[in-house]
Amino acid sequence: MKPVASIVGSNGVAIVKHNYAESGYRTYEVYQRERVGESTERINGSDLVSAAFAQDPYPALTTLREHYPCYRDWVNNCYWLTRYDDVTSVLADDANFETRSKRWLYGLPNFGRDLNSEIPVLEAWAAGYTQSAVSTAEELCNKLQASGSNLATEFAAQYAGRMLAKAVGVPEPDVDRFLSLHWQLQRGAGWLPCVQQAGLLALDELVDYFKALMERSESSTSDQTLLAAVARLGGDAKDLVVTILEADSQTLHGGLANLWALLLTNPDEFAKVQAEPRLLKIAYLEMLRHTTPVVAAQRFAKHEVERFGRLLPAGSLVVCAAAAANRDPRIFDAPEDFIANRRDICHREARGQYRADGLATGVTAGLGAPTKHPAVPEDRPVSRYALVRDCAVDASAVVMEQLKDLRLQPGTQPVSKSLAVGEMYCCWSLPVVFES
Repeated sequence: MKPVASIVGSNGVAIVKHNYAESGYRTYEVYQRERVGESTERINGSDLVSAAFAQDPYPALTTLREHYPCYRDWVNNCYWLTRYDDVTSVLADDANFETRSKRWLYGLPNFGRDLNSEIPVLEAWAAGYTQSAVSTAEELCNKLQASGSNLATEFAAQYAGRMLAKAVGVPEPDVDRFLSLHWQLQRGAGWLPCVQQAGLLALDELVDYFKALMERSESSTSDQTLLAAVARLGGDAKDLVVTILEADSQTLHGGLANLWALLLTNPDEFAKVQAEPRLLKIAYLEMLRHTTPVVAAQRFAKHEVERFGRLLPAGSLVVCAAAAANRDPRIFDAPEDFIANRRDICHREARGQYRADGLATGVTAGLGAPTKHPAVPEDRPVSRYALVRDCAVDASAVVMEQLKDLRLQPGTQPVSKSLAVGEMYCCWSLPVVFES
């Protein structure tokens, strides 16, 4: 087989291209053999699993988006998509791509049932969150006023955790234990073997805990908790744990922390919200665009798919980088800036991300595919997307009302980061002072 072309890459290395037209190889096999012809000197796959990437993924993702929009990551055996239209097209394309469950990531694809699509479960989530959204925020603000100072750990994390516990139906004495196990369970769905082992242990402990709790609560299955809803559907403790595992647990926690980090580090934008509180909703949506808590979503090709100038083999992992897509200058003006009253956040129907509230905001990977139901459905509760959004806005409104003259502690500069690659991107420390 004779070479038909010679190309000199920007690094000065001559790359010989061959003509495989009569070789009999399938396209993907040819592509595998041409990998040396891909000059990606601006980035290496190891950069995408580095400590620097966990601290700040945006420089690497910007490089991918502007130079390698469909990047074949040979180091981590996946493809990265980083442009807004590409990412949203794959997230919305259920004919060619699928999202695999956290049980699959644990190696337990048939463990229990995920009941999150059942109407009684959706009603339980909605009831648990809407009934306690304001009261929980008020309780936590009172504690902050008494003895606290860290808005990230003492409010955002506590708020998300306690809202979850109330929705599930965990008795107050058991809340701290439940939240600790839930944290281990969610982290274990990642790629670190030692963390996954801790998650498996938490899974077993939670099943035993809820089995005993469901036996004690057998006679009171008429309440609106998730525990009661699963029981009414004939589910057991495994089903309850799986339903909790598969539900998003990062957007409310990380979203609240990131929202307040952005507001407090951008005083002019915070002043806009203080002067016009209705902007809190837009500021929250802008936070999801600017500093999304879930950096990327994983999709898998159901079969061989030709897309983005590639032939993606069956089963290939496609990493849809929400963080990169949400700062795509082809879509958003001044994408690096946090603008509390941003006007172009809903200027178009973003493919695959047109939400029930009519706002085509940034990609929100943690909450899954957009809903096909109207904003106020007649036959079902509001979507989890709208539910989390409303809780975050209500909680933030309470913070603004109760913590007067709220500002950062002098000399502090909060930053968002992931504890490990692939985990929630969040502000973990937000020391504040306020009028007592």
